[in-house]
Amino acid sequence: MFGRKKRRLDPLIRQLMEWVGETNVLYRREDLVAYECDGFTLKKGEARAVVFPADTREVAAVVRLLHRENVPFIARGAGTGLSGGATPLGGEVIISLVKMKKLLRVDLDNRIAVVQPGFVNLKLTQSIADRGYYYAPDPSSQYACTIGGNVAENAGGAHCLKYGVTTNHILGAEVVLPDGEVIRIGDEGIPDMPGYDLLGLLTGSEGTLGIVTEITVRILKAPQGKQTLLAYFDDVEEASRAVSDIISAGILPAALEMMDRTAIEAVESANFPVGHPLDIEALLLVEVDGIEAGLKSQVEDITELCRRRNVREVKTARDEKEAAAWWANRKTGFGAMGAISPDYLVQDGVIPRSTLPEVLGKIREISRDTGLRIANIFHAGDGNLHPLILFDERKPGEKERALEAGSRCLKVCAEVGGTITGEHGVGIEKREEMRFVFTKEEIAAQIRLRDVFNPGNLLNPGKGFPQPGRCAEVKQEIKERRMAEG
Repeated sequence: MFGRKKRRLDPLIRQLMEWVGETNVLYRREDLVAYECDGFTLKKGEARAVVFPADTREVAAVVRLLHRENVPFIARGAGTGLSGGATPLGGEVIISLVKMKKLLRVDLDNRIAVVQPGFVNLKLTQSIADRGYYYAPDPSSQYACTIGGNVAENAGGAHCLKYGVTTNHILGAEVVLPDGEVIRIGDEGIPDMPGYDLLGLLTGSEGTLGIVTEITVRILKAPQGKQTLLAYFDDVEEASRAVSDIISAGILPAALEMMDRTAIEAVESANFPVGHPLDIEALLLVEVDGIEAGLKSQVEDITELCRRRNVREVKTARDEKEAAAWWANRKTGFGAMGAISPDYLVQDGVIPRSTLPEVLGKIREISRDTGLRIANIFHAGDGNLHPLILFDERKPGEKERALEAGSRCLKVCAEVGGTITGEHGVGIEKREEMRFVFTKEEIAAQIRLRDVFNPGNLLNPGKGFPQPGRCAEVKQEIKERRMAEG
């Protein structure tokens, strides 16, 4: 009996298997489908293979091989990114870091922890909470996202208003450069090393300068006390002005979040409803922390400032359980959109706080113009907006209108003195929108800087910057679509 003829294995795949083992390389098409995009699902591509190294040595060996063979490659964490930063454009090898997930060391005396890049964000706080410490950056996806991915995107979160984003909590890193060389940057005991700030440059570079394989982070002592408030408003503009009033009064909350009526409808329809009134136009979720003795006066001051803006009701959480429920409701906000819409696109712009009423008004105009509902869930305290554009991809033209609406929202942010991303990154989603905030010369300077580390553009190619000639193509696509729609 004749056996089935075996398909010849790609020589590159065979070489990858020699370094990381056969079971740690995926190459069949059915296995690669799960890696065709990250959390930005509107654009997809096919990788050549996915490899799962176990340590820095294996990462460096894989990178050296790919560099020698002139094969493009991408580092990937949990795949929770929202701008297509880990999406293959076609033919890249994905280096998945999910098996590098150890908490290597905790040093409470120096308030540091050392982790591998695949270590999940929330697990760090859970690992040290019983000793009275925590890790401050808290993206909404913190139950799944990895610290390596947080470094790549310079992730933020609800508490970055008071405590800063990822770059404020990274002290050192081990990095595999695009040619396979391994270096260490930063220093866990010295916060301001002489020389160029390579650690600051790497953090937020979206995986285009190097692959982080070990990270030293700052951990904080848990505050003595905290209080959480909910404020319900019948007018979005009044809620927006209350945000500025709170900060202008010299109060610095640990977190100051806002949701509008559409967002409230979604979170109350999903898995973690808490009983928000469905007829209000906006709510503020405010957390203050610090010395227990000073919290009561802060709560009273915030309540009074909200009353001056015609708040309907202000509630203070009765206990930690109720506060946790409010936060769970907020943190599932993006996913909750699935309860009211088949598809959604989340955007990520930043504006000066004082322009919040103006910008929200313009986003409502964009919603009317495109005929698409737009929900707003965002970090109001630091002006980091997240318009969620609801659409149905099954309906002809709606996906394209959603993408256009998202781009228009970002243009509004840029026009008021803001920018096009606060924490989600540029990836492939916002490449062309980089032109809203940078000149041709400024973009070229950044590309030259990338080329110092990544001269062949093999590491995460096509991400972060406009593609040559693409702007004209986009304009033509929009023109043709509008003509077709009459």
